[in-house]
Amino acid sequence: MGFLGFTNGGGGGGGGGGRGGSCREVAAKVAAESGGGGGGGRWLAVNPSKRWGELFFLLYTPFWLTLCLGVVVPFKLYERFSELEYFLLGLVSAVPTFMVPLLVVGKDDSSRQWKDRYWVKANVWIIIFSYVGNYFWTHYFFKVLGASYTFPSWKMNDVPHTTFLLTHVCFQFYHVASNMTLRRLRHSVAGLPQPIQLVTEAAWILALSYFIAWLETIAIANFPYYSFVDRDSMYKVGSLFYAIYFFVSFPMFLRIDEKPGDPWDLSRVAIDALGAAMLVTIILDLWRLFLGPIVPVLESKQCIQSGLAWF
Repeated sequence: MGFLGFTNGGGGGGGGGGRGGSCREVAAKVAAESGGGGGGGRWLAVNPSKRWGELFFLLYTPFWLTLCLGVVVPFKLYERFSELEYFLLGLVSAVPTFMVPLLVVGKDDSSRQWKDRYWVKANVWIIIFSYVGNYFWTHYFFKVLGASYTFPSWKMNDVPHTTFLLTHVCFQFYHVASNMTLRRLRHSVAGLPQPIQLVTEAAWILALSYFIAWLETIAIANFPYYSFVDRDSMYKVGSLFYAIYFFVSFPMFLRIDEKPGDPWDLSRVAIDALGAAMLVTIILDLWRLFLGPIVPVLESKQCIQSGLAWF
């Protein structure tokens, strides 16, 4: 408010317009560097399109979360679901992340082409990353963690279509939450030496990734058709394996449209998501080769040493 009051005064007293312009430039620079701008403090993005997109994904989360974990699971509606109902559940959860921003356009987005809007870029990044995660990495859950899906479903590469759709909204929420906390953390430690900043941020990413992986595993514990050979091992060690996804993706996803004056185009977004997916794949497979399964796995489900988990 102090900056606004000063600069809107036309330079104040006999100072003239030049001084007011200079102060406006300083105010803008301070707001950008502090992570402020737009009234969101240091939690929200400086970029107004990104700020609107993150808030939309955050505010949309209670809808699908309540539908899945507040209605379908506790009331055991899934007991009457066929392949169609499971697929519709995924569609009803995921489609609004694309349709709502098309119909309810943010103020800044109204002057942008659709391809330049943050929510489009964020959706593209998550689509690619979560598709690779479901199509390929789910088989590591089968063969390293001893997980299995037993509910009726239409599948692609032996992975239910429903999980492709639900993973999208889950990952949107996780990555927006990560963006906001990392942004706040960076502001809080900005005055510390660079090595301490890096160590602090890395520690937070590791902790947040493990917590989210563990929390998701706990949250779906009451759904009987996603099971594990040893649930206790999955909670403790399997959550660490799952957290590898986010060790890589959280800091990479934050970079989209984060720096003022450095807008990303869709090709850069796609390449970045594919790069993140490849790095996760390498780490997961190194775990498989050198650490192996966390539980005894049936021989029919094991992967030969020189092969890949999805073969």
